[in-house]
Amino acid sequence: MRHTLAAFAALLAFATPVVADGPVVVELYTSQGCSSCPPADELLHSLAARSDVIALALHVDYWDYIGWADIFAQPAFTRRQQNYATVAGVHTIYTPQMIIGGKDHVIGTKPMDVADAIQSHRDVPTGAQIFVQRSGNRLQITGQTTRPLPNGTIVQVVRYTPEQTVDIQRGENQGRSISYANIVTEWRSVGEWNGSGDLDLTVNVTGSSPIVVIVQEAGPGTIFAAAQLR
Repeated sequence: MRHTLAAFAALLAFATPVVADGPVVVELYTSQGCSSCPPADELLHSLAARSDVIALALHVDYWDYIGWADIFAQPAFTRRQQNYATVAGVHTIYTPQMIIGGKDHVIGTKPMDVADAIQSHRDVPTGAQIFVQRSGNRLQITGQTTRPLPNGTIVQVVRYTPEQTVDIQRGENQGRSISYANIVTEWRSVGEWNGSGDLDLTVNVTGSSPIVVIVQEAGPGTIFAAAQLR
């Protein structure tokens, strides 16, 4: 796996520079109770170190019953993954799964497929761009677009913990100490933007954890723009 990760890192290093839409969002659906997930969790560490990718780990709860309850899992993240499946017309969900740009579904242990999907989103700009600035507990979100956006495009604020190591005492990963990157703690909708005018939105935020703002087609569907404050 480490040899594959090295090849993956090299491929991204020579990739086309990020387009004006901003970083490519990669969502990893993972679980501490899943024995197939640690390689994908390690891959997310590599993605989290890049400035042209926003890597987010959403821990799901549907493997909790097999012996270890994931301490980061939230039912809302399971529902989000289920909604992605519904939009894609599939009837099952799994871990580890990566969803790239809100559109491409990739097995999280296939780094070259992940790299290809990231590159495909770089190659097709959406024409939308957003900017974020924080002053105290106020977060200002602004944006422009060169074309209309689908009705119901959602502006979302995401918070995450950059890194945490967990000693897993039961279940499929019993006895392992696993480091997790960019663990999502909050995902909330704060407004809509149809692109008919510039985006100008101010929302309340608290705490010191990094902030990600994502503009995404309802569904959830395609991500049109994203930005973050680390």
